[in-house]
Amino acid sequence: MSVKLRLTRVGKTKQPQYRVIAADSRRARDGRFIEILGQYNPRSEPSTLNIDNAKAVKWLQQGAQPTERVRKLLEISGAWAEFTASKK
Repeated sequence: MSVKLRLTRVGKTKQPQYRVIAADSRRARDGRFIEILGQYNPRSEPSTLNIDNAKAVKWLQQGAQPTERVRKLLEISGAWAEFTASKK
């Protein structure tokens, strides 16, 4: 099973909010997931980002692959720096 860290859309029509999740790569975007790692709201000013860095680093160490957007969000939250520091 290939695990990806990706965004899933929640919220009302034309008012998107996203959850950062760990999910099987074969599942649908808004389908079943393994664990919620955080949330991202791009519509607030400034946009809000809440990620549990410990959970994110745990999944990255287990081989989960982040999508391009999630990787940028992990860099903003500091989880990516923790992960790369733990690899050395």
